[in-house]
Amino acid sequence: MKSDYKYYAGKYDVIVIGAGHAGCEAALATARLGKKTLLLSLSLDAIALLACNPNIGGTGKGHLVREVDALGGEMGRVIDKSVIQMKMLNSSKGPAVHSLRGQTDKKKYQAIMKQTLEMQENLDLKQGEVFEIYVENNKVKGILTNTGAVYDADVVIVCSGTYLRGRIYIGEVNFPSGPYGLYPANELSKCLTNLGIKLRRFKTGTPARIHRDSIDFSKMEIQPGDEELIPFSFMTDRLEINQVPCYLTYTTEETHKIIRENIDRSPMYAGIMESVGPRYCPSIEDKVMRFADKTKHQVFIEPEGLDTCEMYVQGMSTTLPEEIQVKMLRTIPGLENAKIMRTAYAIEYDCIDATQLKRSLEHKEIENLFFAGQINGTSGYEEAAAQGIMAGINAVLKLRGEEPLILDRSEAYIGVLIDDIVTKEINEPYRMMTSRAEYRLTLRQDNADLRLTEKGYKIGLVSEERYKRMLEKKNQLEKELSRLKERILTPTKEINDFLGRLNSTPLKTPTSFYDLIKRPEITYDSLKEIDTDRPELSREVRMIVETEIKYEGYIAKQMRQIEQFKKLESKKLPKDIDYSQIKGLRIEARQKLNQIKPESVGQASRIAGVNPADINVLLIYLEQQKRLSKSGRSEKNE
Repeated sequence: MKSDYKYYAGKYDVIVIGAGHAGCEAALATARLGKKTLLLSLSLDAIALLACNPNIGGTGKGHLVREVDALGGEMGRVIDKSVIQMKMLNSSKGPAVHSLRGQTDKKKYQAIMKQTLEMQENLDLKQGEVFEIYVENNKVKGILTNTGAVYDADVVIVCSGTYLRGRIYIGEVNFPSGPYGLYPANELSKCLTNLGIKLRRFKTGTPARIHRDSIDFSKMEIQPGDEELIPFSFMTDRLEINQVPCYLTYTTEETHKIIRENIDRSPMYAGIMESVGPRYCPSIEDKVMRFADKTKHQVFIEPEGLDTCEMYVQGMSTTLPEEIQVKMLRTIPGLENAKIMRTAYAIEYDCIDATQLKRSLEHKEIENLFFAGQINGTSGYEEAAAQGIMAGINAVLKLRGEEPLILDRSEAYIGVLIDDIVTKEINEPYRMMTSRAEYRLTLRQDNADLRLTEKGYKIGLVSEERYKRMLEKKNQLEKELSRLKERILTPTKEINDFLGRLNSTPLKTPTSFYDLIKRPEITYDSLKEIDTDRPELSREVRMIVETEIKYEGYIAKQMRQIEQFKKLESKKLPKDIDYSQIKGLRIEARQKLNQIKPESVGQASRIAGVNPADINVLLIYLEQQKRLSKSGRSEKNE
């Protein structure tokens, strides 16, 4: 309940609302860049909460974590300190889709991140709910909290996650709540609406947690971690952990029968919930109803930590009533005696239409008001962290009077993520996937530091040590590629016998190691026996060397595509342009362009409802304006 009581509590350069994964990265970035920062959380026990799955990374998401790390962020370092199993996904496929995923000890992850925040210079951490964001003349001035505290601020970054008017749904039961049984934030939505910010209603869900001792693991397939471990952070030299296994089991036809018989008790199917959920993370009832031909679905059992008996039931997100959840789980091999500790649920929450934001994540109409994380309609810890660090960096650059850091789609997965949410009308919680990145062969997770560390260094977020480490890696890579081109093998019997053992055709003419590695059946490491002067390189550098050689032609083709992309991106559009006055544009294109106000022709080309013919009209318009401008300058000079 709001009160009229207020008192002046002080002034900060930056105030960050919410201490989830976006808020943590945003606050650390602004504080490390020298700005006095206040980070507010509804509960200090919810800082860096992993409210859903107990892992970081995965397909597409692992790329984001490594990019955050390359820019000087914290998520990668914290997961490396709290990881209990590490696995490289898609390792049997091409290097563009290799994605690191780490199972984490949830409580340890939170504890490490909280302590990092508490120890950070220039950063104050406080528990409190924000009731108002004060804006004067379309510029942020400060905030009001539930305790009556009024803070002045030059910048406010909203990272409120799924807490805004949160409501939990379990069968016929629903009640106001934030995730994990925490309090919701019920006042900030009204404030945002009053500021003219368009809100929408999204939802997400989470599976049940069951007691470890109620599981029969002998009926499941063990899922171990990798033997050779690769850390998330480029600053972690090595990982030495006793990995904890996960387990795989499957739903049965009996499971599906129970779901179908009780589908009318699911609030989604009963019409009680009308909000939009993530397409790429469907509930078990969605899977059963939409894929009726499938007789089973995968279920992964994952530990939530080393000091807890809670196990996460991956693949069984549901909103069915609690008693149905028990029946359903007990039809799955190994879960016949499962005891639920936390019931699965769906949560509805308010988020904003992110097309109201610039690519810097600043609001288009309200100066110095930034948004990051699930408030922008995204899903996932990694997407949130990526937006958080970018909002933090751009908030500081704004205060410095400098241009924002905009990563385009050819530079980073972060660029793809932000461009998608501010350009395209996202109608469901957005999830990063490798398929969203057009230039994924050059945006691999193994080269994130080579792509982004220098940018973080120039801003001041990357340390000298980290920067030098990146330069050393770059030097090793260039020297090794050069050495392999110069090192020539002659077609001797010894060499050809060796190649025969690798099922490779014999040499007929002198051939470089570089060209030999281009053969599909030969890897960089497989040549170790005959490559007597090869240097000692990390596994990651060896992988980059091999990728650069094997995919040389494809990479060159992609670089040419990137050049064309950059040409359209470089054609900037005036901020005050009125598209309704441009002849030749279709009505839908005029409406969409006036709504989004793209920064470049490239961004305009990615707006739904703007077609290639509209882009040609824009290019002609820009050329005409350019000629008029030159003509005007010539007349003035005369």
